[in-house]
Amino acid sequence: MEPVTERKFEIHPLLRERWSPRAFAPRAVEREKLVKLFEAARWAPSSNNAQPWSFVVATRENTAEHLRLVSVLAAGNAQWAHQAPVLVLSVAKLDFDHKGRPNRHAFYDLGQAVANLTVEATALGLVVHQMAGFDVEQARTAFGLPAGQEPVTVFAIGYRGDPETLPEPFRARERAPRTRKPLEQMVFSGTWGRPHPMAMAPKEASEV
Repeated sequence: MEPVTERKFEIHPLLRERWSPRAFAPRAVEREKLVKLFEAARWAPSSNNAQPWSFVVATRENTAEHLRLVSVLAAGNAQWAHQAPVLVLSVAKLDFDHKGRPNRHAFYDLGQAVANLTVEATALGLVVHQMAGFDVEQARTAFGLPAGQEPVTVFAIGYRGDPETLPEPFRARERAPRTRKPLEQMVFSGTWGRPHPMAMAPKEASEV
């Protein structure tokens, strides 16, 4: 079960249940499920429909490729991510094909694609843990990325495992409550930093 956390408003169960654990079961991800994840990513919205995302996938069935992707991870991430049956390098195309100019929304659009993938994974009983901690230049070289293709994140996919398999401090983090900033710190009205009334408790909102 996920660590208990307080929620101010009820949201869709797929969003509520999404979690980024570090403990993965040794069970492989079925091919038919894995392809659905990338089909979900394929249908994400993007600026000018440029679809500036690509993914390098490494499963444990291909030991050499899986180890190569583990090797580009920061040491802290590698300690637990090597257990994941699937590792993925996400890549953003930095320029528009049809305009020959930079696509300043490429990272944003890649993020939307991975969000789609993550929700689909939750619906299929899988978990996804996204990582910023990896060696960008090493990844670029290891996987032969051409110019204009930027490595952005690595993420692990699999079935939730037993936290007892993790070394500390990751075992403790697995059990820690999930936290988020309150809405009033991120949803504003009129001017920067002024909380929107909808983000506040009724009594607080009446005082704005």
